[in-house]
Amino acid sequence: MNVLITGGAGFLGQRLARELLTRGTLKDADGVAQPVTELVLLDVVRAADFGDSRVRTQVGDIAEANVLANAIDGDTAAIFHLAAIVSGQAEADFDLGMRINLDASRLLLDTCRQRGHRPRVVFTSSVAVYGGDLPDVVQNDTALNPQSSYGAQKAIAELLLNDYSRRGFIDGRVLRLPTISVRPGKPNAAASSFASGIIREPLNGEPAVCPVAGSTRLWLLSPRKAIESLIAGFELDAAVLGNQRVLNLPGISVSVDEMVAALREVAGDDVAKRIVWQPDVRVEKIVGSWPGQWDTTRAERLGLSGDRTFADVIRGYIDDERIEVR
Repeated sequence: MNVLITGGAGFLGQRLARELLTRGTLKDADGVAQPVTELVLLDVVRAADFGDSRVRTQVGDIAEANVLANAIDGDTAAIFHLAAIVSGQAEADFDLGMRINLDASRLLLDTCRQRGHRPRVVFTSSVAVYGGDLPDVVQNDTALNPQSSYGAQKAIAELLLNDYSRRGFIDGRVLRLPTISVRPGKPNAAASSFASGIIREPLNGEPAVCPVAGSTRLWLLSPRKAIESLIAGFELDAAVLGNQRVLNLPGISVSVDEMVAALREVAGDDVAKRIVWQPDVRVEKIVGSWPGQWDTTRAERLGLSGDRTFADVIRGYIDDERIEVR
């Protein structure tokens, strides 16, 4: 099976690639495990190839037709479309967000349609498609009402994927990811970046700024469970999805105060004290429009699962990154 990951040099793209190479197989439309024979990693910067002959790295702008034409051919059976401009950056640069999050997504779908081979496509969406006056628990079919340009771009791309699947151009599925925490590395331009920073930096012995109130509630998923969900979502039988190709992924509903309490439980009070509370109205407005909890009964019924506790998420991050708590 030939596989393409857009955003293949990114954090999730690299983790997904490593897991696919380790597993070595993916189930096809008939539920039969097929060997991963080629893995194309497409991004604007060169991805790591892990020294594996199955990996082909491609550098290019995903909004350019010739780039996608080189990445997708008649043998591309699996596509994980992870490439995106993150929430804060999409809000700050409207044109860039529209070009990558929406225009490039449609171009990818059209490239698949032109190839005529109906690949299976996983599109990662976001809690940001919701907003406004929300119920306490958002349902899988709660009306979309994004309150950011990023959320609007993701919502439109969701509808496009559903229609391309209905028309038989692709076998698509939308996985709405909770905020991923804890991410290693440096902060990015996402409005939710603090959800990793207030854990990552204190564990590294550094101060971290929290730009939202402690009562702010987030819907979170660990990197481990995110990768597990991407693969499980890909392997779902199209028949169980029917004409509704969207799944809200399981996660943890947790307030920022509860996140800090979990950090204190795992790493001690001295580490938790490294968090500095400094409100940022822009971040609070974006994050405050997102749901803090959603119903994931459908995804769970199909075999997907989230993390048990946020303390477990922190412990998993420490283990994965081999961190010595300071």
